[in-house]
Amino acid sequence: MSASASVLSAFKTAKSKGQLSAASLTNATAWLESGALPPAAVEALADLVTQGAWAELEDRFYKGIAFGTGGMRGRTVGRVSAANELDAAGLPIRAAVGSACLNDFNVLRAGLGLWRQVSAKHPTPRLVVAHDVRHFSRHFAELLASAWTQLGGEAYLFADARSTPQLSFTVRHLGAHAGVVITASHNPSHDNGFKCCLADGGQVTPPDDVAIVEHVGRIGLADVEPYLEKNLAGVLTVPAAAEDAYLARLAALVVDQEVLSRHAPKVVYTNLHGTGDVMVVPALRRVGLDPFVVDEQREHDGRFPTVPSPNPESPAAFVLALQHAEAIGADLVLATDPDSDRVGAACPLPKGGYRLLTGNEVAALLTEFRISSLKDAGILPAAGTDAAVVVKSLVTTPLVQAICARHGIRCVETLVGFKWIARKLERWASKLAAGAGADAPALPLHRRAPLALRHSALFLLGAEESYGYLADDAVRDKDANATVVMLCEFAAVLRARGRTLLDALDALHLVHGAHHEDLLNLSFEGAEGAAAIRRIVSTWRAHPPKEIDGVKVVRVTDYERDEILDAEGERVPKEEFIMAELADGRRLAVRASGTEPKVKFYSFAAAPAEDADDLVAARERAKRSALALRAWLETDARKRAQA
Repeated sequence: MSASASVLSAFKTAKSKGQLSAASLTNATAWLESGALPPAAVEALADLVTQGAWAELEDRFYKGIAFGTGGMRGRTVGRVSAANELDAAGLPIRAAVGSACLNDFNVLRAGLGLWRQVSAKHPTPRLVVAHDVRHFSRHFAELLASAWTQLGGEAYLFADARSTPQLSFTVRHLGAHAGVVITASHNPSHDNGFKCCLADGGQVTPPDDVAIVEHVGRIGLADVEPYLEKNLAGVLTVPAAAEDAYLARLAALVVDQEVLSRHAPKVVYTNLHGTGDVMVVPALRRVGLDPFVVDEQREHDGRFPTVPSPNPESPAAFVLALQHAEAIGADLVLATDPDSDRVGAACPLPKGGYRLLTGNEVAALLTEFRISSLKDAGILPAAGTDAAVVVKSLVTTPLVQAICARHGIRCVETLVGFKWIARKLERWASKLAAGAGADAPALPLHRRAPLALRHSALFLLGAEESYGYLADDAVRDKDANATVVMLCEFAAVLRARGRTLLDALDALHLVHGAHHEDLLNLSFEGAEGAAAIRRIVSTWRAHPPKEIDGVKVVRVTDYERDEILDAEGERVPKEEFIMAELADGRRLAVRASGTEPKVKFYSFAAAPAEDADDLVAARERAKRSALALRAWLETDARKRAQA
């Protein structure tokens, strides 16, 4: 009996004993009977069988890893590992084998699906591949680049770990037809992922996303077997000039170099063991700053050993950085996640200590800074203009809209996901090229702005509450590298006036009211959980509440059912997303997660402040109001889940 047959026999026995589900046996059978598994993969499964690790094998085969509209993510290191998956020190050396895991086989399936979509339009498609610092990221990136060249395409690979926004820029800069970054962003260290874009550098949107998903679904293990052995002879390295071009775009975000130089803030920065230091540190130095970099967290390390989670939304990720900030009296503390698309910030409190800003607060501050600084520079008219645009997701604080309205700037809302912001940018760039020439979108801001205001729209900022921001349309994804530069300049501008970012936030709340936002995640696991999620969303659609927290619901908008136009008159794509507005001005949103078994409930509340002395109390009123919504929504959701 062959090794594969022996393992399969053990799987069948385990199924008969109730140790393995029918779905796991079906998936394992397909893998073991494919003839495509190399000996090391079969050996790993045999070892797990010998260990009696049936819970682990269930986790590895209970489903096929889902390739969604933006890519895929999954465990690449098992909870229990086979002997040949670890080195002598217990560190991972082979990705976990299994249909539900991110490994060589599933990465290649995704890559071949992307190839089939792109090569149908371009006979020799060009691909750029980037990767973060996670386990097997470099290996997966090399595997993809190797397969692409073997298929007849042209593949560029970065010399080392690089960020997601730099990939987006480089795809556009090199005129590539597609890009892939191997990353699981800020998720746990045992995960990794595959995220792809097309020629515009933005995450794929309809109809391409659906087509790629369909291609991937038709690719089996036998299709990927010829590409399991890497051949890097034909793979090109991203040229230094392309890297320098991205660095130059980061530095060019500075609006007033004189103020930044004369009032340089003390900045503590940590890349949390991720890719951020590759560009953040040289970008800050290029604009005259000398950031204090947290050395304990600078080394690229996919274990992220100094933090519970490499997530800049989490206070735990800031512990070391804040210790250094206290020691040097820093004006600003910044942390980027492993692929440097999200950034968190902390500011000093008047009486000592530091406070972390929320993603919504940073969105509001950047909106104010971006508009006011461009007005001061004469790039925007003092009265504002409807041709200049800030874009935010529907679940990002309405304070952004209020700031835009006060400045006479248009605010456009999109569905959740930066791909929708990127799609707006592509549309505006096309209009600009048509009206002012093909080279116009690539011009420096001071030359591009008057042309964009005349022929298209001038993009000022894109923001999502989940700590993702963008201000340069040469990139089509969240860019923490660029956000760091902007926040440092804003801190310098405020420092010149004897103020801080918290002072600026106070000023916004005095003018527009204290805002508070809350996010409730309710998880529902398994098949029963999936049914509960469907019940919650479907009953919200069929029977929305007429009253919430004792307040009348004045409007319910169903983005799956209703025909909705955005601020530009463009039809908003259909999505399972519901928003409700209450008579007292509060708002809420209900959304089923596209990547996890959970329903997300967003609450938005605001309270006016009579004066500076009332600001603390106003914030507390807004917070209580938002949390009252949260409590009502949770109780209601539990009832709907059981209906």
